[in-house]
Amino acid sequence: MRLFILFSLLIIPIFTNAQIGVDYHQSSIPFFGINYEINERFRPEFRIGTDVYFEEISIEGIVTYDIITNTDYEFYTGFGGRTGDFEGFVFPVGLNFYPLAKKQFGFHVELTPIFGESNILRGSLGIRYKFGK
Repeated sequence: MRLFILFSLLIIPIFTNAQIGVDYHQSSIPFFGINYEINERFRPEFRIGTDVYFEEISIEGIVTYDIITNTDYEFYTGFGGRTGDFEGFVFPVGLNFYPLAKKQFGFHVELTPIFGESNILRGSLGIRYKFGK
C-alpha cells in the first residue's frame, strides 16, 4: 500500500501538467490534503490526519476522478489506501462546489467507506483551494 501512495504522489505528476491544491476535511477523523489536478479530471491526493498526537498520525493516498465537471461544482469518486488508525482501502465519493466568482476557493462534502482493520463510513465537509489558473 505504501508503494501505491508513493507512486500516486511522486510518479504520476512528473509526466503530466498538474495544478496543485490543498484541502481540509472536518469529521470525527479529520485530515488535511495536498493534491494535483491532472487534465481537470484526475486528482491524486496525499492526506494526513489532524487533531491527533504525532505518534498516531494516519496517512492516506487516493486518486479521484471527476465524473461531472462544471464551473460551479465537481462530482467525484475514487479509491486509495490508508495506513495508521483504521488502516485499509478507501473509496471516496464527494462534491466540490465553488460559489464565488473566483473559482480557486471552494467547499466540499465527502462520504468515504473505509474497508480493512475496521469497516467505517466517514462523512466529512470542508474547504478547498486551487493554486494557479
